[in-house]
Amino acid sequence: MSSPSLSRRVLTWYDRHGRKTLPWKRKRDPYRIWISEIMLQQTQVTTVIPYFSRFIARFPGIKALARADLDEVLHLWTGLGYYARARNLHKAAQRIVQEHASVFPRRFEAVTDLPGIGRSTAGAILALAFGNRHPILDGNVKRVLARYHAVDTPLNKRETEDSLWQLAEKHTPRKRVADYTQAIMDLGATVCTRTKPRCTACPLRTTCHAWRLGTPQDYPVRAASRKTPVKATRMLMIRDRRGRILLQRRPPAGLWGGLWGFPECTNGNARHWCRQQLGLDIQTDAPWPTLRHSFSHFHLDITPIPAQVLGGTDQAMENAETVWYNVRRPDQRGFSAPVKRLLEQMADIMLTEESN
Repeated sequence: MSSPSLSRRVLTWYDRHGRKTLPWKRKRDPYRIWISEIMLQQTQVTTVIPYFSRFIARFPGIKALARADLDEVLHLWTGLGYYARARNLHKAAQRIVQEHASVFPRRFEAVTDLPGIGRSTAGAILALAFGNRHPILDGNVKRVLARYHAVDTPLNKRETEDSLWQLAEKHTPRKRVADYTQAIMDLGATVCTRTKPRCTACPLRTTCHAWRLGTPQDYPVRAASRKTPVKATRMLMIRDRRGRILLQRRPPAGLWGGLWGFPECTNGNARHWCRQQLGLDIQTDAPWPTLRHSFSHFHLDITPIPAQVLGGTDQAMENAETVWYNVRRPDQRGFSAPVKRLLEQMADIMLTEESN
């Protein structure tokens, strides 16, 4: 099937059914489009909208984001997940200020050179903001093209990726590139969905190979499933006599990089570990029920252990990576979702204790 036919059908569908009122669509502002495209990676539109609105209200432009403290950026990202995205946004904003006079670059190579921006995201930003013709291949577009062409090799294969990029290039039109880019993403997000695709509402149904085969849900072909590994940790929720909680900043790279959390004791005696690693003598209480937090490649079982400091807190002095945190007067810093939830539960317990 020639590319104009696919693009024309997708654009006709978009004119009637496309999502034209999304908050980042109101202006063709590359900054707003960049922020939205990063937030939308691995995250649904309905989840992103309130985060996007708060983020733009606080950081209305590149200079404001570049000047911001990373803790505040991560605070506004708390709960959205994949926190490397926020760290890369912050770094990229600083690079744009330093290297591009605070103006979002228009050259494809300059955009892909920024932290956290790959080929597809760069293409989407440049197409949506400037109408430049670049193919995109996010998860939604991969699904549409893999079904339309009944691509019979798994998505994780290099040859599949190469083939899909060729198809994306073939189908991207010369005109109305911005509308087409949004349209094919919308089609994958709202019609050609991962489960229960609404094929009867799809403008490509009559020429879709997966539909003709009667097996749209068999595409894209996925790699053989592997058992998801499970890791475990113990989070020490240490309170001092004033009710403050000991928090540590995680290393900048890796799991929950740059976020604040509880000290983690993965093995051994918690009191002995705390004395050795933190210089604190503590008394532990009964652990709270284990909670599971799932990532894309593994499950993390977290056992929260409440503890009280015996003696003064000067044994664990505050510094750039360690703070005694007042849950009654929370400040703006980034937390992972489970840590944020546990802190809220601790605050509720302290409020109950004070009222009794």
